[in-house]
Amino acid sequence: VQLQASGGGLVQPGGSLRLSCTASGSSSIGDFMAWYRQVPGKQRELVAGTSGRGTTTNYAPSAKGRFAISRDNAKNTVYLQMNSLKPEDTAVYYCYLRDTFNAFFWGQGTQVTVSS
Repeated sequence: VQLQASGGGLVQPGGSLRLSCTASGSSSIGDFMAWYRQVPGKQRELVAGTSGRGTTTNYAPSAKGRFAISRDNAKNTVYLQMNSLKPEDTAVYYCYLRDTFNAFFWGQGTQVTVSS
C-alpha cells in the first residue's frame, strides 16, 4: 500500500486547511485510516482516525470540535478538514493506514504551518 498525502501549507491563525490522503495498492474498505502529526523533538500523536466505512471516528482532545475526518472509499481517500487553526497545530501531518491483517503504512507527511 502506498499513501500519498497533500493539502498542507501556510495558513493564518483561525484559518482552514483540508488534507487529503489517497491509498493505492492493496487497500480495502476494511482498513482503518488516520492522521497523525509530529513536531520536532516530540512523539508522533494521533489527531483523528476513522473506521473502514467511516461509521466510527475518534479525535485527539485538541482536535475535537475543530477538525473533521472523513473518507471516500470509492476514491480510497481520507480527508482531514481543519478549521480554527492555531499556531500549536503546526506540525508535519502523516496519513496512516492499518489493514485487515494489521499491517500498517505511513504516508510521506505534509507540513502544516499556522502563523501570522
